[in-house]
Amino acid sequence: MRCLVTGATGYIGGRLAPRLVAAGHQVRCLTRDANRLRDVPWAGDVEVVEGDLSDPGTLPAAFEDVEVAYFLMHSLGRKDFERRDREAAQNFAAAAEKAGVRRIIYLGGPQPPEGGTQSAHLRSRAEVARVLLDSSVPTAVLRAAVIIGSGSASFEMLRYLTERLPVMVCPRWVSNRIQPIAVRDVLHYLIASAELPPEVNRGFDIGGTDVLTYLEMMQRYARVAGLRRRLIAPLRPLTPRLSAHWVGAVTPVPNKIAKPLVESLIHEAIAHEHDIAEYIPDEGLLGFDESVRVALGKIRDANVETRWSTASGRDAAAEPLPSDPDWSGGTLHVDERRADVDAPAAALWRVVESVGGANGWYSPQIAWRARGWMDRLAGGIGMRRGRRDQQRLHVGEAVDFWRVEEVVPGELLRLRAEMRLPGRAWLEFRVEEIGPGRSRLIQRNIFLPRGLAGQAYWTGIMPFHAPLVAMMARNIAREAISPRRGTGDRARPATPR
Repeated sequence: MRCLVTGATGYIGGRLAPRLVAAGHQVRCLTRDANRLRDVPWAGDVEVVEGDLSDPGTLPAAFEDVEVAYFLMHSLGRKDFERRDREAAQNFAAAAEKAGVRRIIYLGGPQPPEGGTQSAHLRSRAEVARVLLDSSVPTAVLRAAVIIGSGSASFEMLRYLTERLPVMVCPRWVSNRIQPIAVRDVLHYLIASAELPPEVNRGFDIGGTDVLTYLEMMQRYARVAGLRRRLIAPLRPLTPRLSAHWVGAVTPVPNKIAKPLVESLIHEAIAHEHDIAEYIPDEGLLGFDESVRVALGKIRDANVETRWSTASGRDAAAEPLPSDPDWSGGTLHVDERRADVDAPAAALWRVVESVGGANGWYSPQIAWRARGWMDRLAGGIGMRRGRRDQQRLHVGEAVDFWRVEEVVPGELLRLRAEMRLPGRAWLEFRVEEIGPGRSRLIQRNIFLPRGLAGQAYWTGIMPFHAPLVAMMARNIAREAISPRRGTGDRARPATPR
């Protein structure tokens, strides 16, 4: 089946397109700038067409021979987003009708209540749904509330508020009921909707297994993330407008996005029906806690590189992608140092693989010992373990208060910290060959903080940490250039400088 995906550079579209391909569909992505999809891992598996939903003349090529068209774009964050989205939906529907598209699928928001105050965000989503449903193309509208997954703006607001504020005063909307849904379950419904019978032209509420207040969501997020219970007091005078500014000040979510999302929380957002199950069987809907655990666990307990790359597992949709906004995916502190070395990559790698234990860390040993003593006082393991082999490392081995998490001989060494920390930490070395007899060292210290204590820890150690790791990178590079010779051809590390 040939599918057209709009919004492929966005949160849902960027996760849907490769999964449609995996399901055996031919996928075409419509984007205003093809360069934005040039570097995604699945770029070679899809057809990319440039066009703009605000310009009907650019759409015929995108819709040619398309059977199923996904409308996943929105202009949230722009002052006139309601007008823009309405016109985009009208142009999308007209192009789909002209091309003979068999089905339109739209991911919208909860149905706003009749009468009274309505948020502009939900009002716009409902208007787009009406435009598409009123077209001559059978349309399925999936109405979801808060989507749980790294990169979802609603989830990022929840993440940052809970992690950064152990004590908070919140607006009264924190007592409104919400039915969140895991991003993997949203994608399941989106993909399966392509096979809906042609007579189906309607909206469906979709949600997870739990109905919670926003306050309960924050407390349960804290528990899953290993944080202390949050002290939260609802305060009546906090209007949605004031709340949006407050969210903007506390979190990196842009205020222009936070404002319409916060305003939408004045309404309860629960599924009033589950009719979609008549057409699409549920595949084990995730509850809230499990959805959060999936969104956080792959960053905290697995290969840290999943922050910049995607995986193929069913739950991988909850992980961050390179195309996600900079403010998504949680706070991750990275101190990166680079050094070009006038020595072969093999010589540089020998030095990298020998770090720790009796060889030291190529920087003042007293600083490392002091950190080890601090860890012992806190009940940790300190620096007493050393390393088993002073020349070779293997995955799973201990190196002082680190554990070898990954080794790619000649290229990559990643160590995971096992000292007591308010978060997770890694030390990573990469070696690249950049020319005859020349190589490059890329050294990264990575810290994923846990709560406010983790943020304070990183801020507090930076004045001491930065010069130490800079010195380590310089001295590793120098040792690769002028090693002291030991047995055979192996370079021994110099005395830490």
